[in-house]
Amino acid sequence: MRKLLLTLVLSLFSAMSFAQIEGKWKTIDDETKQAKSIVEIYKKSDGKYYGKISQLLIKPENANCVNCKDDRKNKPILGMEIIRGMKKDGNEFTGGTITDPKTGKTYKCTIIRNGDNLNVRGYIGLSFIGRTQIWQKTN
Repeated sequence: MRKLLLTLVLSLFSAMSFAQIEGKWKTIDDETKQAKSIVEIYKKSDGKYYGKISQLLIKPENANCVNCKDDRKNKPILGMEIIRGMKKDGNEFTGGTITDPKTGKTYKCTIIRNGDNLNVRGYIGLSFIGRTQIWQKTN
């Protein structure tokens, strides 16, 4: 009986950690396949998830987001909050946005954790019109 209870508790914890996106993730460009940055995803007091660039692995053309249209315009890319307002919905995180600091464009976003990877999808309008990047868990 103790073994069964222990197995149940451990499987519950692994299922919980499996669905979590908090932590540091290495972003991989879906076109060049190069690692670009480290994004730290965290939960704010509003219960939603946000992500900021904590490290740049490739020097950007501009250190600031010159093409951003909102409060991030001309702000440094390093430390920039690029993911905003994601809500957990089952095993995916939706309802928020992701901003590409290179183009300054903001997209709707869906994030699904798959083991030590995140499938991060940015899209306009319908979710099948967009791009997906695979981000890798870092320590």
